[in-house]
Amino acid sequence: MADAHAKHHDYHLVDPSPWPIIGALAALVITTGGVLFMHGMGPWLLILGALMVVFTMISWWRDVVREAEHGGYHTPVVQLHHRYGMILFIASEVMFFVAWFWAYFDASLFPHEAIQYSRVEALGGVWPPEGIETFDPWHLPLINTLILLTSGTTVTWAHHALLHNDRNGLKWGLILTIALGLIFTSVQAYEYSHAAFDFGGNIYGATFYMATGFHGAHVIIGTIFLIVCLIRALKGHFTPTHHFGFEAAAWYWHFVDVVWLFLFASIYVWGA
Repeated sequence: MADAHAKHHDYHLVDPSPWPIIGALAALVITTGGVLFMHGMGPWLLILGALMVVFTMISWWRDVVREAEHGGYHTPVVQLHHRYGMILFIASEVMFFVAWFWAYFDASLFPHEAIQYSRVEALGGVWPPEGIETFDPWHLPLINTLILLTSGTTVTWAHHALLHNDRNGLKWGLILTIALGLIFTSVQAYEYSHAAFDFGGNIYGATFYMATGFHGAHVIIGTIFLIVCLIRALKGHFTPTHHFGFEAAAWYWHFVDVVWLFLFASIYVWGA
């Protein structure tokens, strides 16, 4: 009887989990709370939904880590399919940013047509719009570009250290990458606080903040991703042949790097 129920394949048939339904409920609460907050009904339901989402993420990924590290369920076949999933996820993120680039270039390449969509400010038929003082691309934006490119090299160092079972190099590579990510976010926050234009009132500010702001959010998410990897590395997780969690974080961070290069070239340099 026991042999009849033995596993004779490389796939992982997951056990029943409460997290999908709890996650769906959390998404309902946070979206409802967001709508109510935007209608002036207070932020409490939004905060509750956000806490529910964070709790679901931590609990669900904790179970996945246990499956990988202690359950032995992540066979080479399962890891391969995880990689396919991460590739498709990054592809969806690429299309997400394509939408913001599309909006920016649509307004910048055809400023005469964009006038009819701008209720508050006419563009004056030029780009940047009249009265908009843009950032100097060769000051803080360039510094942030160098910071992010450097972080790409440090996370690659950490990856190669892991492949050669150099635990010390893995830890320090992650520490440096996390530090550079935090510095990048701090510099961008400082830049935003000194901007000469707002989010509302003009198409330039709207497209600028949507594109760079969502990238900044991805940097924060990627930094958290790497912090989790650092904690796992300090606990002795990851081996040269079994480290998809770290590999996914490294892929995500390189994606963030590449997107920033396009943002810097198109919005900061060309757009100025």
